[in-house]
Amino acid sequence: MIVRMWHGRVLASQADAYLAFLEARAIADYRSVPGNVGVQLLRREDGDVTHFITLTHWASMEAIAAFAGEDVERAKYYEEDAAFLLEYETKVVHYEVAASG
Repeated sequence: MIVRMWHGRVLASQADAYLAFLEARAIADYRSVPGNVGVQLLRREDGDVTHFITLTHWASMEAIAAFAGEDVERAKYYEEDAAFLLEYETKVVHYEVAASG
């Protein structure tokens, strides 16, 4: 299994609305792609900013490419992200799951 990890920052005042957007739009998108085996959203408050980490779990790099496109390291964004994100990170990282409990 492979984990795809993305990081984004929003104003803390918009964090609840962004989380609702992620739950409704992004999670549904991830789950619609064959080979997606799970999604986790992590959230951390940091003063006036809230950090989000999205961890998507995939069966293979081919499944990730079906979601993200040929350049699997390029971050994928939604049109609605522009209303929330403080910046656009261009890359994501992938980790092979080496052990699980």
